[in-house]
Amino acid sequence: MKYRIIPVTNFYQNCSLIWCEKTQEGALFDPGGEINRIKKEIEQIKIRITKILLTHGHIDHIGGALELSNYYSIPIIGPHIDDRILFDQISTQCNFFGWNPLPTFIPNRWLYHEDQIKIGCENFTILHCPGHSPGHIVFWNKNYKLIIMGDVLFKESIGRTDLPGGDKQSLLQSISYLLSLEDNITFLPGHGEKSTLNHERYNNPFVINFLKNTIQ
Repeated sequence: MKYRIIPVTNFYQNCSLIWCEKTQEGALFDPGGEINRIKKEIEQIKIRITKILLTHGHIDHIGGALELSNYYSIPIIGPHIDDRILFDQISTQCNFFGWNPLPTFIPNRWLYHEDQIKIGCENFTILHCPGHSPGHIVFWNKNYKLIIMGDVLFKESIGRTDLPGGDKQSLLQSISYLLSLEDNITFLPGHGEKSTLNHERYNNPFVINFLKNTIQ
């Protein structure tokens, strides 16, 4: 399995392109915008894109999904159905963030906790991790010890919870759940540099403070 991170838009949102080396089948995770740039990356690698996967419904992560879905004739899959309200409010999100208007759409399929998604020969387990948004999910590849994290956890920071549907306690509980997995898991966040769960356990001030209070 290989991956490439493509930061897009003025939000510097990480669209992740992941593909199976055996089958050359790939998927786009959270294509937030800059459609032509994403297309060029796919053409350069020369892989076959078969699906678009979404961690959550915020506009900076889904802004290019519908156009790319139509262009490649592929389904949009995820997030969890609890983010339905964010898709119903795409026009409101565009106005709030100053984006050009985008058409409203609904994913072809919602994903639920412990669902499985395959990309070629590679398998990802879905983990429902609410807090940043109600229906936020992450994609966990146990074989390669890799998580597509979205906006749950960043390198030495955490996702914001001041947007509609955000809940800090839920977010921290989701992070605590992820930390119960193996420490040597690498994750690709929705913004910024990749990191590992082990690094965040000992270097992320939000995580350290939460774990300290939990122990007490």
